[in-house]
Amino acid sequence: MHLISDLISQLFEWIQSLGYFGIMIGLMIEVIPSEIVLAYGGYLVWAGQINFVGAVIFGTIGGVIAQVFVYWIGRYGGRPVLEKYGKYIFIKKKHIDHSEEWFEKYGTGVIFTARFIPVVRHAISVPAGISRMPLGKFVFLTTLAVIPWSCLFVYLGMTLGDKWKDIDEVAAQYTHEIILAALAMIIIYFLFKWYKSKKRGSEV
Repeated sequence: MHLISDLISQLFEWIQSLGYFGIMIGLMIEVIPSEIVLAYGGYLVWAGQINFVGAVIFGTIGGVIAQVFVYWIGRYGGRPVLEKYGKYIFIKKKHIDHSEEWFEKYGTGVIFTARFIPVVRHAISVPAGISRMPLGKFVFLTTLAVIPWSCLFVYLGMTLGDKWKDIDEVAAQYTHEIILAALAMIIIYFLFKWYKSKKRGSEV
């Protein structure tokens, strides 16, 4: 455990030394959960080493690239590759199972809303790649979701300052509301799709 703690400390020092690019690369490689990297980025804003807008921009870029990477694995490697190597980027078999169920049930529109739901948020890119969802549409919807997520955690890290490691406790009250909002959006999206299909059927 001590070795792991030292390694994580070195990673944060490395992120700090690279500034904006450290945040971006930290999110791309997903060695540390994205929420923690973004919160640390907020701490760097608090410390005056970088600014808020830059942290959000590079955090968004890194977060989107990380998901495009998973998308490509799903598209060209398929589920077997993710089941074997997904653990290295925090994707487990149960995550893939849930994300595939969501994707089959709600379609491509879930790429946005699922980013805010635990369990499926990290793995929803897998079925998108397997189904060969257009990359442009995937990137667009992913970016729309990553921007507010980056803003939230950079802001919380900034307000916490040198107590940024308490991010999990502080973020819980916000993420709960976000999850409820995302679920509401999914229901609305599902009802909209159902209405369109019903209307299309009545016109035939």
